[in-house]
Amino acid sequence: MSENAEKSRNSPSFQDVESSARVFVLIPCAGQGARAGLPGTHGVVGLPKQYQPIAGTPMIIHTVEAFRALGPELAGLWLVISPDDNALEDVFPGFNAEGEYLLRAGGATRAATVQNGLQALLATPGAAKANDWVLVHDAARCLITPAQIQALISSCRGDAVGGLLAQPLADTLKSEQQDANGARVSATLDRAGKWLAQTPQMFRIGALLQALKQAALIGLAVTDESSAMEAQGMSPKLVRGSALNLKITYPEDFALAEAILLSRQG
Repeated sequence: MSENAEKSRNSPSFQDVESSARVFVLIPCAGQGARAGLPGTHGVVGLPKQYQPIAGTPMIIHTVEAFRALGPELAGLWLVISPDDNALEDVFPGFNAEGEYLLRAGGATRAATVQNGLQALLATPGAAKANDWVLVHDAARCLITPAQIQALISSCRGDAVGGLLAQPLADTLKSEQQDANGARVSATLDRAGKWLAQTPQMFRIGALLQALKQAALIGLAVTDESSAMEAQGMSPKLVRGSALNLKITYPEDFALAEAILLSRQG
């Protein structure tokens, strides 16, 4: 943590804000999942990846249920979908319970979708304040557990910056070079001190929104919320997650996720 962040954390104003800060959840759910290669064995024609069934239940329902399990710990859950999304209501008719909100404001990129969702959070009367926390979570990380979410909240509530679930890199890491026959190894990289970023990622709503706006202004491509905060000179906290908190990305991920979910149910 930087010296300025440490001073901020220990200041009376920070402690006053911290005592009343609430925790919101924002799930960007506007992607199409092109890399998943659907439809296929686990695919339903016409449905984006996040709505595909896993263990008999749409992926997005598995994701939302993990957050619902925290109950009053969370002040509200916002699902941000594409403006032309015609599937969510049919796939997830039970969404929109108390404290759940659907926002048709998905953008061209994940960062734009999150930014639009944060702006709506702050613009809705009585919804959230700039100093409240937001947990941003990938819709396609349907194996997240309530215990992992709670661990992140507990670890970051008293932090001046916030943080993210992540997993220390265990495999040997290679960089590539391309030739006429495809990809080849160009080097083996040192894996010491390297982590795989996961979600949720937990930051103050106002600080994260400002970081995303600044990144867009300067044309910086950010693939997660932490990288936007890092670009502002912040050092988010790494909270150890689980290798099972994988993001469903490729066709084989569906079979793995199904096996994990069935094992939990059984």
